[in-house]
Amino acid sequence: MNYTNTLKRALALTLSTAILTLSGCGNSDKPEKPAPKAEVSAINDGGEPSGSKILIAYFAVAENSDVDAEASASATSDGRGRMKAMADMIQIETGGDLFSIRTSVEYPGDGAKLIDYADKEQKDYVRPELTSHIENLDDYDVIFVGYPNWWFDMPMVMYSFFDEYDFSGKTIVPFNSHNGSGFSNTIKTIQSLEPDANVISDGFTVNEKDVESSAEDIAEWVNGLGYSKE
Repeated sequence: MNYTNTLKRALALTLSTAILTLSGCGNSDKPEKPAPKAEVSAINDGGEPSGSKILIAYFAVAENSDVDAEASASATSDGRGRMKAMADMIQIETGGDLFSIRTSVEYPGDGAKLIDYADKEQKDYVRPELTSHIENLDDYDVIFVGYPNWWFDMPMVMYSFFDEYDFSGKTIVPFNSHNGSGFSNTIKTIQSLEPDANVISDGFTVNEKDVESSAEDIAEWVNGLGYSKE
């Protein structure tokens, strides 16, 4: 082994030792920086921030009929109307504000005439004029929306309702009554009409003859979504 090679190896060993020493000092002198704590926000079981302000908007024929509510085909035995009864049950559970969707149309109180009238409205793509309006929509984060199922669709007044309001960034929670058809495709329709809203697919639907006895089921549903006031 010649002198030059020996000198090169000695210098390399000295540099390696110095680098390892400096690296060791760097790790021991500075304690490891703790990971940042995750921000914690109050979230309820439904995945929404707790304290969300709730509006319960509903369309009840009993409140838009050409006869007294007690004689209306969609009235419950206490005269409120099926959708109003459901809205009241939801209000009890959530503490939300009620809003009745009103129109200039006076719907037939007779059941057979109402069915025919609804069929003609759909075929003519009518948009009934709204006579009630939400003045403070920005105050609400969650909108429960209730309507009966007519001919496998929402009443046409509901199209007027969704035409009037932009629910972008808000949560829409559908509920309805039916005579055997459930929601049909109405939830998908709402999603298409309000593409920038969070439309809950787990809505509440009940046969119209069971509306009066649905309070416990509604309470369980609301609680499961995380919107119960208790």
